[in-house]
Amino acid sequence: MALRNTTYRWGALAQLFHWLIVALLIAQYTLATLAEDAHGAQRLTLLARHKSVGITILFLALLRLLWRSLNPVPPLPTTLKPYERKLAHITHALLYALLIAQPLSGWMMSSARGFPVSWFGFFTLPDLVPKNKALYEALVTTHGVLALLLIAVVILHVAAALKHHFWLKDDTLRRMLPFGHHHH
Repeated sequence: MALRNTTYRWGALAQLFHWLIVALLIAQYTLATLAEDAHGAQRLTLLARHKSVGITILFLALLRLLWRSLNPVPPLPTTLKPYERKLAHITHALLYALLIAQPLSGWMMSSARGFPVSWFGFFTLPDLVPKNKALYEALVTTHGVLALLLIAVVILHVAAALKHHFWLKDDTLRRMLPFGHHHH
């Protein structure tokens, strides 16, 4: 499979970014849920891991955007109505925005609480904002709202991919899968 995108499908690197971020998002929601029920040292360990994964997603999302800007994006199916095209563009733009805004809000939340963010213990990131209780409270809310928004947009994205595959029977889903033959 080609590393770069073609006019028909996503290249190996774009697919790797996509599915790696999917796996890490699942890990994020799992870690956050477990941390909510945990106490003491276990809670801190889970949250530290959650922060490390969040920073990884932020980095991958930025790399993915960079790669996307250097590569042709496979066009949307010609069968789409203008409003569907618009919706697809809005959904994708929102996904990128949230994959960047959500980890940043978490990083700022940690800074405002006075806890520096470490990346898997290898290095500590600089604080994005000074320690501030009111700001911390506001960021807790922001992080929660963005999480719900991300879930909603991901559901829309998955629903659209499944609609293309099972109902419209086009190649939209297949071109993001590493296996399977492609029909032109």
